[in-house]
Amino acid sequence: MNITKQQIDELNAVVKVAISKEDYQEKVDTILKDYRKQANIPGFRKGQVPLGLIKKQYGKAVLVDEVNKLLQDNLNKYLTEEKLDVLGNPLPKQQDDFDWDNDILDFEFELGLAPDFDVKLKTKKAITHYKIVADKKMIDEQVERIQKQYGKMVAQTEVAGNHEVSGTFVNEENEINKKSTVELDKIKSKKALNALKGKKVGDTVTLNTKGLFTEDYLLSAALGIDREKAEKLNIDVVFTIEEINERELAELNQELFDKLFGQDEVKSEKELKDRIKEDSEKQFEQQAEQKLLNDITERLIDSTKFDLPAEFLTKWIQVSGENPLSNDEAKEEYDKSEKGLRYQLIEGKIIKENDLQVQLEELKEFAKGFIKSQMAQYGHLNPQEEELENIAMRVMGNQDEVKRLSEQLMSQKLLTLYKEKANLKVKEVSYDNFIKEVYG
Repeated sequence: MNITKQQIDELNAVVKVAISKEDYQEKVDTILKDYRKQANIPGFRKGQVPLGLIKKQYGKAVLVDEVNKLLQDNLNKYLTEEKLDVLGNPLPKQQDDFDWDNDILDFEFELGLAPDFDVKLKTKKAITHYKIVADKKMIDEQVERIQKQYGKMVAQTEVAGNHEVSGTFVNEENEINKKSTVELDKIKSKKALNALKGKKVGDTVTLNTKGLFTEDYLLSAALGIDREKAEKLNIDVVFTIEEINERELAELNQELFDKLFGQDEVKSEKELKDRIKEDSEKQFEQQAEQKLLNDITERLIDSTKFDLPAEFLTKWIQVSGENPLSNDEAKEEYDKSEKGLRYQLIEGKIIKENDLQVQLEELKEFAKGFIKSQMAQYGHLNPQEEELENIAMRVMGNQDEVKRLSEQLMSQKLLTLYKEKANLKVKEVSYDNFIKEVYG
């Protein structure tokens, strides 16, 4: 067997493979002899079928199968030995006049080669690294939410103040019939507030849905409709009052602190607010870091210039799926995937140049941390090490989970590297301002 490479340009090459009879004939003969032993052909005893007949019936199929195996094994070996960084897979060139009876079988494969490029992590323009802080307003609102949650309901005779009113919303034409509880401080419409105040159990009020609540999702929940419909809804609904309550706030005392955090973990209102601030900012950190990772990814794609073997990749996309695509479909698919492919190459180079690796033991520890955080969401705050170890080992036995966790851990390693080497500027913002800046 002889394999040679013809370089077309920096991004494209053709590999030629010449296979002679000596490369495959012995294996083909052995397989055909085995076929002969097992063949059941009318007119012949089992194992006594003439070898010539076996060759006539099966010879070409066995030859093609064995040659394809040789091609696959030796082509992959050649690419590895020559350290050729290929994109996609080698594409066999069409040979309309190919003759399987020739002594030498010649094959040609097109290759798309990965480009050579440099990655500069320290871009000229600084990238914003948001540090989201829990401000006083947010902390106070969270304290009030806790007090409401652990407070008690006191029945009232008529609607006033910031009462909570339970009842049923009805609009027959739009098939709305939903029992809900409405907090008066979440109602935006002054007309609706005025209509509700002073009403008693059993009274009915007609309310217009447009601008009724401070947030669209509240209307969606109150009427039992999807959010997209709620955003555009402008109808009258009849609300029948069934219950009026005032929520009496819970006292900020040791009993409440112990309920929230365990015995003597928090001992004062100041410590409660400090704990809320700390916990909130930990959650915000995940959002800020994801934003940073997305922004660095975009900047690296924009600032790292290189060409791709677009024509080859389009052809490869056209034939590599379950169903072949047309030229236009393959071009459209390539255009959609080009950006992701560029970052895949950039990320691979960064990982290689900085020797970033995911070791088995650290992956297991990462899995334990993930498991522990999930258990904490269900109130299991202090799992035993043995329990974590057992669950982690089960997780590590699932290849899909290992792949997912490995990607998450590598993302963390990349983020740590970017924080060290990229040109970042830290900007402190409240959560509300973060949402406004990032999402508009």
